[in-house]
Amino acid sequence: MSRGLHWLGPAGSPVSFPPPQAALREPNGLLAAGGDLSPQRLLAAYRRGIFPWYEEGQPILWWSPDPRTVILPQELHVSRRLRRELARGSFTASFDNDFGAVIRGCARLDDPEPGTWITPEMMTAYGRLHALGHAHSVETWRDGMLVGGLYGVSLGGAFFAESMFSRVSNASKIALVHLAAALPAHGLRMIDCQLPSAHLARLGARNLSRRDFLALLEECLSEPSPGPDCWSRERVEVRPPAASH
Repeated sequence: MSRGLHWLGPAGSPVSFPPPQAALREPNGLLAAGGDLSPQRLLAAYRRGIFPWYEEGQPILWWSPDPRTVILPQELHVSRRLRRELARGSFTASFDNDFGAVIRGCARLDDPEPGTWITPEMMTAYGRLHALGHAHSVETWRDGMLVGGLYGVSLGGAFFAESMFSRVSNASKIALVHLAAALPAHGLRMIDCQLPSAHLARLGARNLSRRDFLALLEECLSEPSPGPDCWSRERVEVRPPAASH
């Protein structure tokens, strides 16, 4: 299969992507450029194991790296320190209580040092997906204040985690624990983390070859997506998954 950067048509053109296997080896996983961030194109990308990632001033870049980093909910590692933090009961968590605040937190709009890849265009695009019921947030609260969270896209049995933030220690990890603990009952099988890191490895993430990731994704997409009742705004005490190690 020939490899090379593919250019996508502009907004309003047919939504299509080259196969993920055509992605470049260097930079790892770069597949295509251009197109737009319409809900139709974003959802088509996620269903094919592709995601957008670019910086302001660049064209939209689309990626499908090999290997791909995922967390299986039953394999999430909750450290002893984090378990002690959870046992103190000082944090609560919620779904979709304030999607806008979470994505702004991930974009570090209050940070004097710029550099986030979450551009205003990206924020608008994922806000549209949220309004359509495809993008969701997990919020972490302490003393009534939003102190961390994460957001991503839910399709079938897969949650494609896009970004997380913390204003106090462990706040983003607690959001992840809540996601991994609450959603398996609603069919969640995989949290896609996109790229490997030492931080994710400590949380129990595993790296899959692109081939294995796409096979798992196909299985996940054959499942129904969690219904609206799953994404409750109610704040709850966070407990680690029973099967954590």
